[in-house]
Amino acid sequence: MANDYYQILGVKRDVPQGDIDRAYRKLARKFHPDLNQDDQTAKEKFQEVQQAYEVLNDPEKRAMYDRFGSSLGATGPGPGAQPHPGGSSGFEFEQFFGQQGSGGEGFNGFADLFEQFNSPGGSRHRGRAARPRQGADLHHEVQVPFKTAILGGEVRLSVQRAGGNVENLSAKIPAGIEDRKKIRLRGQGEPAPPGGKPGDLLITVRVMEHRCFRRLGDHLEVEVPLTLAEAVLGGKIDVPTPWGAITLTVPAGSSSGKRLRVKDHGAPGSGEKRGDLFAVLSIVVPPEIDAHSAELIRQFADRNGADPRSELNW
Repeated sequence: MANDYYQILGVKRDVPQGDIDRAYRKLARKFHPDLNQDDQTAKEKFQEVQQAYEVLNDPEKRAMYDRFGSSLGATGPGPGAQPHPGGSSGFEFEQFFGQQGSGGEGFNGFADLFEQFNSPGGSRHRGRAARPRQGADLHHEVQVPFKTAILGGEVRLSVQRAGGNVENLSAKIPAGIEDRKKIRLRGQGEPAPPGGKPGDLLITVRVMEHRCFRRLGDHLEVEVPLTLAEAVLGGKIDVPTPWGAITLTVPAGSSSGKRLRVKDHGAPGSGEKRGDLFAVLSIVVPPEIDAHSAELIRQFADRNGADPRSELNW
C-alpha cells in the first residue's frame, strides 16, 4: 500500500469529510486481522488504515497533512502542498522543528508537528489550548447462537488494537437483537492523547441459524412433525419455545402446512412486547408399514374418497 494517507483509504484529496469515515469502515472490515487469520499482511494493512484515518478524520490534522504531507521519511511537501513562506520547502522538519525540543531532540513524527502548532507557544494557535482529541473507534464482528440472540446473554471476544495488542473483553447481547445489528461499547476503542476521550468499540452481531426455528421480524416459526394418526384424529402435542414448552391442540383433519399461532412466544420487540410463534404442521409418514396397516389405509381411502388435486391445474 502506498505511503499516502489518501491512497491508503482509497479516496481523492478533495473527498468530503464524511466519505473518509465510510472508506475507513470498509477497509477496517476488509483487513481486520480476526477476519484474515491466513493473511500475514492483514495486520500491517490494518495498522496503515488506522494511522491514515486518525489523521484524515480530524479536520485540523488533515489540513496540516495537506500542507506538509507525510511526517516520516518525507523529503518534500506532499501532493498539493503549498511552499512554505520564506522560500523553504515547508517540509524540512529537522531544520524547521529540530531545535524546538528540549535538549536538541529532533522531530518525532506527525503528532509532534501537530503538538507544535497547537502548543501555547506555537505559531498558529498562540495563547489557545489544543482541542482534545478523541481516540479512534474500533470495529469488531462476533457470531452468536440463535438462542442468545433471542434470550440475550454475554459473549467473550478478542479485540486487536492498532498497536497489535490483543485484549479480551466481554459484551452483553440484548434479548431480541437481529442479525447485523451493532452494539456500542463506549470507551473501549483506541486510547486518546492526554485530555481526550477514548474511542468506542462497535460490534456487529451475526446471528447463527437454528436447526428448527427461524425468525420473521419479531415472529418465530417452527416446523412441527405430526404422525398420520395425529393429523387425522387430532390431539394434543408438546412444542418447545424460547419461553418454555407449551401444549398445542391439533384439530382433527389437519394437513401439512397448517399454521397454529401462539401469541407472545416469539422474539422480544420494542419495550416488553414480544412477537408470536407460528407452529407449521408437517405430516410424517413411516418409510415402511406392514401388510395389515397397508390394508387398513386402503380401506380408509375407500371409505373416505376425496381428490386432493381436484383444483390443481395449469
